Amino acid sequence: MRLHTIDVAVIAVYLVCITLFGLRFRKSQRSLRDYFLADRNIPWWAIGLSIVAAETSTLTIISTPASSYAGNFGFLQVVFGYLLGRIIICLIFIPQYFRGEMFTAYELIDRRFGKTLHRVTASVFLITRAAAEGVRIFAISIVVGIALNLSDVYSIAIIMALTLIYTFEGGLAAVVWTDVVQMVIYVSGTVVGFITLTHLVPGGWGAIHAAAAQAGKLQVLDFSRDFFKTYTFWAGLIGGMFLTTASHGTDQLMVQRLLAARNERESKLALLSSGLVILLQFSLFLLVGAGLWVFYTRYAPHTQFASGDRVFPRFIVDYMPHGISGLLIAAILAAAMSNLSAALNSLSSTTMVDFYLRHRPDASNRSQMLFSRAATVVWGVVLFALAMVSRQSRNVLETGLALASVAYGGLLGVFLLGLLTKRARQTGAIAGMLCGLAVNAYIWKWTRIPWTWYVTLGTITTFVTGYLASLVQTDADPKQQS
Repeated sequence: MRLHTIDVAVIAVYLVCITLFGLRFRKSQRSLRDYFLADRNIPWWAIGLSIVAAETSTLTIISTPASSYAGNFGFLQVVFGYLLGRIIICLIFIPQYFRGEMFTAYELIDRRFGKTLHRVTASVFLITRAAAEGVRIFAISIVVGIALNLSDVYSIAIIMALTLIYTFEGGLAAVVWTDVVQMVIYVSGTVVGFITLTHLVPGGWGAIHAAAAQAGKLQVLDFSRDFFKTYTFWAGLIGGMFLTTASHGTDQLMVQRLLAARNERESKLALLSSGLVILLQFSLFLLVGAGLWVFYTRYAPHTQFASGDRVFPRFIVDYMPHGISGLLIAAILAAAMSNLSAALNSLSSTTMVDFYLRHRPDASNRSQMLFSRAATVVWGVVLFALAMVSRQSRNVLETGLALASVAYGGLLGVFLLGLLTKRARQTGAIAGMLCGLAVNAYIWKWTRIPWTWYVTLGTITTFVTGYLASLVQTDADPKQQS
């Protein structure tokens, strides 16, 4: 079953309008500060909503309902950790980022340790962010393929091309403000979808709540001490805290938004407010999943779902009224485009600031802008290719989080070595990071330990190994032992 012509028209209008809206910001891009920091002239509330949109991809919207559809509300325990991680970033990371003007998170590593570790951390970000983003972009094809019956290649190419146009022209200003619009669209669309769902189930919300509660779908807390269980209170709170501290404190995708705030206070306000929105947003997505479980319990699907990620998109196409289906598909694409634009801009800024300008610090302003835009295009091509490779993933939410988490432990451990200790040195920190990455890679591929613990274990390994390795060094480099 395919979408009605009305729904296709709604999607087409959205895609055209959001692209034109993003292009409105192209005239303000005159320097790297404009292109990568939006001239630090964006209000905190817009940055906060942009942070939420940047960590909400298509896979979040389709896989979070799948989580409660197959299980319960246990994922919220991870979100509680997200809130705690934001507090830590406000206390430790943001004050450091506002000491002087920075364009990327990894300039802080250069200041503390030196150029070698600076390049290592920036390289790890580029590789792992691109790999994880490839999985997220592939999620677009699940939705578009079901809705419009297009192949993976065409589905991803359309969204990639349109997002690349306004990101290429408008820089971070276009990214942030389109994020705000797209977040309003996908949250509103999800709310409409949930309301429609309550009308399709006899008895409405009361019946959904009663059936879901009886089946244990609404359970949030699980104080089990099973280390190999993905969603427990301890894994969620501790693992979610480490994950967010790494993703929002060391990942250029998020740090770039924090750096674009007008001052340190607004940066902190943006980050903390985004945490409250994230909590409400994930609660909404999980409610949708519980509602879908009740619906399909009463009205069994004609064919079994290939994976949980297809439940929500299939419901939208099969049961939503004309126009509403188009709105919901557009909402999901909005999340995809906001996340993709953020990735393109952050990958471009890291390539430009952490590598190109290190070799050509005296490049003219025109050359800097040309290279920045060229890097955006190149990364667009790379992400498209990686999305094609990612088609073997089963649960795209957990695959994407696992890929990012493998590297986050090493990155966070290095940043904490630099910020919390004075004896850590560059060679010791590099040794610690390599050990952290190796441990996380081993855990991911050859153990049953869930992804919620990856960043925690990787960070501890990196920090302890890096500190001990620094203690046994005999050389004393003033730059490294600040």
